[in-house]
Amino acid sequence: SKKKGLSFEEKRVRMMEIFFETKDVFQLKDIEKIAPKEKGITSMSVKEILQSLVDDGMVDTDRIGTSNYFWAFPSKALHARKRKLEELQSQFGESSQKKEALQKSIEKSKIGREDTAERAALIEELAALRQKKEQLKSEIDKYRECDPDVVEEMRQTNKVAKEAANRWTDNIFSIKSWAKRKFGFEESRIDKSFGIPEDLDYID
Repeated sequence: SKKKGLSFEEKRVRMMEIFFETKDVFQLKDIEKIAPKEKGITSMSVKEILQSLVDDGMVDTDRIGTSNYFWAFPSKALHARKRKLEELQSQFGESSQKKEALQKSIEKSKIGREDTAERAALIEELAALRQKKEQLKSEIDKYRECDPDVVEEMRQTNKVAKEAANRWTDNIFSIKSWAKRKFGFEESRIDKSFGIPEDLDYID
């Protein structure tokens, strides 16, 4: 039998696994090599999947020199999912309230009345809201299913993520120190040239 391809959401989950499992920073060309070999994601779809994760705030990206770099920490992914879940729940609540109000209007319009254009319009709007409600419920369920894995991943790797962030900070301080010794640059000039915040410090 023909093997079923991965869905768009399955590809997104597997690509996030690349970042979570390695805790590394990649260029697009790196992910295009890793994703097909280790996660079964076709190289042609890597760019689209990666961009969707960047758009949703799940993956961070920055341009350094002429290259774009991508990375993701579990804690950031968890917060992004929580925000999306809260947004969907809010929309779901608003849709439910509007549906209830329309249902009451329809019931009221039935009393002592024949079918009217207004009632027909209300019924049509109610049907659309029911469809929207089911769609939102489906999205909420999808994000709820993902939450436990992300929470567990965050618990296991929070320490590693913190150490990684401090290691990058340490590297920046080392490079700044080397540049000051080698070229006699002032620290403020180095910070300004490379966009380094003045209050850059280790994470406690």
